[in-house]
Amino acid sequence: MVSISSLKPHEEVEDDRLELLLDDIRRRRLVVKPILVDAKTLVILDGHHRFNALKILGARYAPAVLVDYDSPCVSVGSWREGVSVSKEEVRRRGVEGKLYPPRTSRHRVCFEIPDVNAGLEELVGDGLGAGEHDGGL
Repeated sequence: MVSISSLKPHEEVEDDRLELLLDDIRRRRLVVKPILVDAKTLVILDGHHRFNALKILGARYAPAVLVDYDSPCVSVGSWREGVSVSKEEVRRRGVEGKLYPPRTSRHRVCFEIPDVNAGLEELVGDGLGAGEHDGGL
């Protein structure tokens, strides 16, 4: 788990998708997938809708997988035709708060990211459930 206030988005979200995810989290009372985060800068790589939903729901913590973004195991492209996205630009936008439009970057990793099924109460509360610390999951 990571403190939600330490995470830095690099991309805006689509309101319709955010509302659907909010409804799903409220109904299930859990977050299924962790947020993918650059370990060095805490910039969110994947999971902007989850991040925003958790903030709206008052969560203090988010389930996260921290990765070495410099690793060749993590790659970035774009969902948008003709748009070029680099790791350096993703980091810069996250650190500076100059967000890409929704669904601009597309990150891939060379490993399986398991479901976490983190309970909403744990995320809103003290976060001291499944291995919480300041570094991540």
